[in-house]
Amino acid sequence: MVLRAAEHGNSRAEWCYVDCEGGQFWAEVLLTAIGLDHPQLFYTVVRDISARKQNERALHLAAQVFENSQDAIVLADRGRHVIALNHAYSTMTGFAVEDMLGKPVSAFRTGLEDENFYREVWKRIDETDHWQGETWARRKDGALFPAWVSITAIRDGAGRVSNYMGILSDITERKKSEEHTRHLAEHDFLTDLPNRVLLLDRLNLALASARRRGEQLAILFLDLDRFKIINDTLGHSLGDRLLKEVAGRLVKCVREQDTVSRHGGDEFIIILTNIGSAASAAHVAETVLRAVEQEFVLDEHVLHISTSIGIAMYPADGTDIDSLLKHADIAMYHAKQGGRDTVQFFSSEMNARVVERAGMENGLRRALAEQQFELVFQPAISIQSGEVVGMEALLRWRHPELGLLLPERFIEVAQDAGLMVGIGNWVMHEACRQARSWHEEGRELVVSVNVSKAQFLHKGLLESVRDTLAVSGLPARFLELELTEDIIMHSGARGAEILDALHKLGVRLSIDDFGTGYSRLGQLKDYPIDQLKIAQAFMHGETDATAIRTIIAMARSMHMTVIAEGVEKPEQLELLRSLGCDLYQGFLADHVTADQ
Repeated sequence: MVLRAAEHGNSRAEWCYVDCEGGQFWAEVLLTAIGLDHPQLFYTVVRDISARKQNERALHLAAQVFENSQDAIVLADRGRHVIALNHAYSTMTGFAVEDMLGKPVSAFRTGLEDENFYREVWKRIDETDHWQGETWARRKDGALFPAWVSITAIRDGAGRVSNYMGILSDITERKKSEEHTRHLAEHDFLTDLPNRVLLLDRLNLALASARRRGEQLAILFLDLDRFKIINDTLGHSLGDRLLKEVAGRLVKCVREQDTVSRHGGDEFIIILTNIGSAASAAHVAETVLRAVEQEFVLDEHVLHISTSIGIAMYPADGTDIDSLLKHADIAMYHAKQGGRDTVQFFSSEMNARVVERAGMENGLRRALAEQQFELVFQPAISIQSGEVVGMEALLRWRHPELGLLLPERFIEVAQDAGLMVGIGNWVMHEACRQARSWHEEGRELVVSVNVSKAQFLHKGLLESVRDTLAVSGLPARFLELELTEDIIMHSGARGAEILDALHKLGVRLSIDDFGTGYSRLGQLKDYPIDQLKIAQAFMHGETDATAIRTIIAMARSMHMTVIAEGVEKPEQLELLRSLGCDLYQGFLADHVTADQ
């Protein structure tokens, strides 16, 4: 090949040589014929071009990387006019080379960012040769998409900017993932309503807007009435479905600018922005009441519930988030106390009662720790013999400031504060200790102790009864536990198991206030009940002899003793005697005992 080229005078070629050490290098070979009459004589120049070949390979590789990169790349000259773009850029945006070549990069802006944004970007590049960040990019069809953009200034050997390189990444899926994660963090998993985090953020913005504009704002605090009964009887799955249905109805009761949030459990909070007046807030609340009270059809179940709503107004009832939420909650509590299924606006008097209640709760905790409770005992007298056969332990609180308090003043607070187990255990221990002292005096009296629902269903009840009997030394047959009909009827299978276990311990079981609850005498045959206490309601006004006679007769058929409470007059006692009642309590019994 070289010889044929040399026949024409000169020839050039690039060959790969091997040097004396076995290494390869590239060389440019120039062949020049010395004379035409000697065609086989040449003047040869060999020049090492390894560096050039290496640069060429680097440029080729760079071109391949540019073209095959998954990131969209666009190159511009120092005047910021497009000089090249790769395949990925065309695929991502839909712009072909001919669509952009020679055009200024500013021609492809989205219009979402203002001139100040781009001015800051190029200022940063001029100062540091680089800028990167999130922005919006535009496709050829006009669609916009979020992109991560990195722009780098390329300088020549003299240090002057010769080109700019922009790299774009479509971050649409990443932004969707971030948005999904943020949505999960800010919304209730069950109802998809804003949760407390998002509620507080929106309330903060709403308050700031209301301050600027001098507008009113309303907070509605909702609590579903008796939702726990549905949850306990029909199951949490159905309860969750009901909550979702309620959430859907609440959203339809308000404007798009308002916020409905699930506060937890069966509580919801509604923010009404730019509300004209308290009357407008009341109107929305009434709409909510009517929406919630409509029947819910879930599979074969037709459910009816209601809600209690408390309302706090900005600025009348508070000017910050904490006070408004607190006051709306207080108003809701009073709505429940007022009979449920109603609306209650906050008032300063309510707050005073709540403060008093909080003080009562703190006082109860101290009372339990400092032994401020006392017991008084009401006798149970045999109608036949007239002898005292038992004593009922009644709780009193020796308040350091208010004096001796009856349970009516504090028992509800104790229930709400979760103190009934502790208080009930103290009563049982103290009553058994006192009964044992009576026995040591020769008076073998049965001591009766009232058991709350919380104490009855507490897992430590049986152990507490055993410990009390062991510590006091009182035989089990002399301890009588009194429970209401409501506790027994709504404790289900677990309640039946507890009653059987208590019966096996040997303690007596009595139903208190019988006749005012939900049970029927026929249902009691399934429980190991020893005694029925006829409610005081049957003794007030005109004594209901027919009802009492029926209760006594059926109790006798199930081998139960019967005690009547609230006996105040001799004629009532005579009626009970004639009907076959066993025991009685009340003012008359106290008077007889005092005389003895």
